Amino acid sequence: MHVHSTHSDGEFTLPELRELFLAEGCAFVCMSDHAECFDEDSVARYCHECESLSDEKICIVAGLEYRCDREMHILGYGANVLTKATDPQQIIQHISAQGAISVIAHPKNEFFPWIEGFANLPRGIETWNSKYDGRYAPRPATFALLQTLRQRNPAMLAFYGQDLHWKKQFHRLFVELDCNSPVRQTILAAINAGKYAGVKDSWRMDANGVLDTELLARFGRMQARSSSMWRLAKKIKGLLDQVGIAVPESLKASLRKVF
Repeated sequence: MHVHSTHSDGEFTLPELRELFLAEGCAFVCMSDHAECFDEDSVARYCHECESLSDEKICIVAGLEYRCDREMHILGYGANVLTKATDPQQIIQHISAQGAISVIAHPKNEFFPWIEGFANLPRGIETWNSKYDGRYAPRPATFALLQTLRQRNPAMLAFYGQDLHWKKQFHRLFVELDCNSPVRQTILAAINAGKYAGVKDSWRMDANGVLDTELLARFGRMQARSSSMWRLAKKIKGLLDQVGIAVPESLKASLRKVF
């Protein structure tokens, strides 16, 4: 889930994504290309290509990621209608009106109080985004945000997304779906019903986002270590930029596998 293609800012074409995820044993891919990259004609071509690449082996579900005020991003799984709105609560309504699934993507820590004040809540929160949070562990605070919101709406869900853009990016955070017929409508219905779990290595995380206290503590420690590594890498890059040394693209690509 949460995959980008060359229709927006991803490096993979849709046919390449089909082959990549077939090789990983996947039966579905939920796309989320950036809405601002489309017009009415191109979004229709995008949806048609997703449909044409879907068969009994794998279903490519077209969807959009909407850019909102303050650079908040909201995923619309199954969404295909553009809008000029930028208010996140209006975007949530816009996605729901399509029968699609609204998810606040990789919420920044400073957005938490803002989100808690929303009158219109989304279907869920992306509690682990393996591009934004890193491949090693999610932020425990995002799971805590979800549980705070679930006090108002117990049906809200935890979402697990790759936010895949680059060919050498880590892409092994998966979603296991309880769905007998891997076609667009049944996939979206199962996701909307919370009949799934996030899966990475030996970890399995339910759709309700309720995790064992010990696992959350472990995630916190791992997240702190990986964040420190990432900050160090950014600091080194900043120092190299100051002296006019460019980091080779090949090294950047290799680091995407690490982080």
